[in-house]
Amino acid sequence: MAAELSLAVVGAGPVGLALALHAARALPEARVHVFDARPADLDVSRDPRTLALSLGSVQEFERLGVWPSIAPASTAITAVHVSQQQPALLLSGLASVLRLPPPELLLTATECGVDQLGAVASYGAIVAPLQAAWFEAVAKEPRRLSARFGTPVAALKPAAGGVEVDAGIAELHDLAVVAEGGVFSTQARKALAHDYRQTAWVGQVTLAGPGDPATAGTAYERFTPQGPAALLPLPPLDGAARAALVWCVDAADDPVHDLDDAQRLAVLNQVFPPRVGRLVAITPLKRFALGLNAERTLVEGRTVRIGNAAQTLHPVAGQGLNLGLRDAHALVAALQAAPAAAGDFDAVLKRVEWQRAPDRWALIAATDFLARSFTWPLPGLASARGLGLAALQALSPAKRLLARQMMFGWR
Repeated sequence: MAAELSLAVVGAGPVGLALALHAARALPEARVHVFDARPADLDVSRDPRTLALSLGSVQEFERLGVWPSIAPASTAITAVHVSQQQPALLLSGLASVLRLPPPELLLTATECGVDQLGAVASYGAIVAPLQAAWFEAVAKEPRRLSARFGTPVAALKPAAGGVEVDAGIAELHDLAVVAEGGVFSTQARKALAHDYRQTAWVGQVTLAGPGDPATAGTAYERFTPQGPAALLPLPPLDGAARAALVWCVDAADDPVHDLDDAQRLAVLNQVFPPRVGRLVAITPLKRFALGLNAERTLVEGRTVRIGNAAQTLHPVAGQGLNLGLRDAHALVAALQAAPAAAGDFDAVLKRVEWQRAPDRWALIAATDFLARSFTWPLPGLASARGLGLAALQALSPAKRLLARQMMFGWR
């Protein structure tokens, strides 16, 4: 691409830093500037928020050279088990009469021919190595790369031939990529917004004993009448198996809020299937409002929005970060492949928009449908969901297609 390209990346989370590192390597003549409000000396490594990485995201971090620093603090996902809690009476009756398989779906790395389907790591374990790699890159090439930490961006304004970034002083850049995140409750509403009126309770749980080796590395998702609940495998602590918990419930009739830890454990042991094992300890839980908040387009002029800046999704599929990383990779790849002429920027961005649309809208539609379905008072809906899981389990080609989309997105 053009040797004079000036790229401003707003937001130094995992998506923004991954984009900056990729751009710095793939576009060796471009100037890349990363802006973030947080101070450079803030220790991000202690941020405990749990993130699920697809295999494609793991491979992206490998290409960027940061995975060896992330891997020791991560847990490989070798299987995904999805099931329906307490199937409706109709489904139970049909199952006993027709000998239907249980309402569950099991995807394994072995049947997909890969070592792992993805990985689980904390936000801090991912961002700290990315940030260190960016600081190292800036130190090597300070004339074209910069880390503008402690520098919040107040506004982005269209300008002739680019975009004006207001970060205390107005700076003109050819492109600005907004990769700042945030949660649904604090975000300004975008073009597509819907409050699911659900609350996600998040924390960590400890399981009795070291865990079953046969199910180690399994991520569980359980469809309940209130919403989905998930357990993501974490590294063991003092020999005990652990998991990150995401427990989605009806915000208006929250069954979790008034429970103490012992009561929460008792409920969770009823929610998840026996194959999970017995949950014996739980950390204090934090809660977040859930909703859809998405832009209709990634591109507006010379400004591109990716990650949570473009779409905040329900965690039912755990794919928000992975979608953002695919957006970042596609943008840099398009800039790298474009002819070296400044007038091609707009055409490049248009191609990126069209290229990313199928993956982006397929994921938005799927998560939105699943999230809304838990709020529909339709008779037999749980039974239909259970039958759908059983049908997927029986259809190997459909399972492989679903697993591939989970690992690499729609491509």
